Amino acid sequence: MKTYLDCIPCFMFQALRAGRFATKDESQIKEILDRVGCAIQGFSLDQIPPEMANVIYREVKNITGVEDPYNEIKKAHIEEAKNLYPELKNWVKSSDDPLLMAIRVAIAGNVIDLGVNKDFNILEDLKKIIKQDFAIFDYQKFKDRLKKTESVLYLGDNAGESVFDKILIEELKKPVTYAVREIPIINDVTIIEAYSSGLHEVAEVISSGSTAPATVLKLCNEDFKNRFNKSDFIISKGQGNFEGLSGSNRPIFFLLKAKCRVIANELNVKENDIILKSIN
Repeated sequence: MKTYLDCIPCFMFQALRAGRFATKDESQIKEILDRVGCAIQGFSLDQIPPEMANVIYREVKNITGVEDPYNEIKKAHIEEAKNLYPELKNWVKSSDDPLLMAIRVAIAGNVIDLGVNKDFNILEDLKKIIKQDFAIFDYQKFKDRLKKTESVLYLGDNAGESVFDKILIEELKKPVTYAVREIPIINDVTIIEAYSSGLHEVAEVISSGSTAPATVLKLCNEDFKNRFNKSDFIISKGQGNFEGLSGSNRPIFFLLKAKCRVIANELNVKENDIILKSIN
C-alpha cells in the first residue's frame, strides 16, 4: 500500500503526541516536529506509511533519549485487557460459534491504537463489535484453510490487543508462532509485552525484526522471512500490517478495524467497519 496525502497530517500528529509522551521540553518537541517535517519532504508517496513512522520514532529517541514513550500506557492497556479476559473467555465459550466470536474479540482489540487520532473505550468497542456486521467476511475460507494447515503464523499489532489475540489463538487449536516488533514503536507489541500478555503460554513468540509499526519485509530478519515464505496460514492483525503486506503473494487473513479514511478507501469500506479479508 502506498502513502496518501491524507497520511501527512497523521505523521505530524504522531510526532507531536509521541514527543509529548517523551518529554515536557517544548523546545525538544519543536525540534522533533521540525525534523519530521523535513523528513516528509523527502518521503516518497510510493513508500508505505509505517516507513515514515520508523523515522518519526527514531527522531523522538534521538532528541529526547527516551526509547519507549508509551511504556507505561502499554502496561496499563495490558492490565485492562487481562482484567477483561475471563469475561471474554465466557463470551467465546457460550457462543454458538466460538471461533467466530474469538475473531470478533481479536478485532475489537484492534481499537487499542495510539498511531491514529481517535479515542477508544475497550469495553464499549467490544460490545459493539461482537454484534457488528463484517464489511468483508472471508470466514468460510478462513475455516477451510485452518482445517488443512498444520500451523499458523500470527502477526501481532498493539499491546493490550495482544491479550485478545491470545483468546483467538486458543480457539485456533493449532501450533502458533506469534511475531512481534523488534523494538518499541508507538504502542506496538514487542517480546516484553507479548510475555506480559501471556502469549508465551499459547504460542512460540518471536521478533519479526521489523523496527517499523508494521511487518515491513525488507526490515525483517531472515528467520522471520523464512517462516513467512513457508507458512500456508498467516493471520495479520491491524492497519500497520495491512499497509505493509496488502500487496503480498502469501496466504494472509487480515483482521482489523478500518480506523481511518485512507484504510477504508483502500479496502472499499467505511470507516469503523470490521474486516476479515483473505488474499491468495
